[in-house]
Amino acid sequence: MLSLIAAVTDKGIIGNEGTLIWTIKKDLKHFREKTMGKKMIMGRTTFESFRKPLPGREHIVLTRDESYDVPEGVKLIHGMEEALEYSKLDEEVFVIGGGEIYRKLILHCSTLYITWVHNDFEGDTVFPIEMLDSFELVESIDDTDEESGMKLTFAEYRKKTRKN
Repeated sequence: MLSLIAAVTDKGIIGNEGTLIWTIKKDLKHFREKTMGKKMIMGRTTFESFRKPLPGREHIVLTRDESYDVPEGVKLIHGMEEALEYSKLDEEVFVIGGGEIYRKLILHCSTLYITWVHNDFEGDTVFPIEMLDSFELVESIDDTDEESGMKLTFAEYRKKTRKN
């Protein structure tokens, strides 16, 4: 089953020029706790934003570049069909970005873990917040990151079930 995890501003910004705009320790801890021991699907730019593969997680990089080189232990896939095969697994597989990957896979996810960052940042990469209409909020916890002082909301959404 696919789940999605993202840190998003209230205006939908998730990054700028291929990188995260912020470092929020509480969100990084939340990300680590949710994804540890799991498979993570990401786009090439998201993968390249890491200095090295994150420990304790399986990295699956989706790119159109057939000649893209990845370190040993990182799986490379080249199409949405391959990515969607992971939705058939009984285990939780995380979609971790970036913007294009979120847009293509969000409606195939059963659970979304969104950290809402209540600060105004400029950026060029956006999260498809208009697609949240297909999900219902099941948990919301307001918090503040002590180090940065940023106000956050950790939210969990579940895909709405169709009513006949």
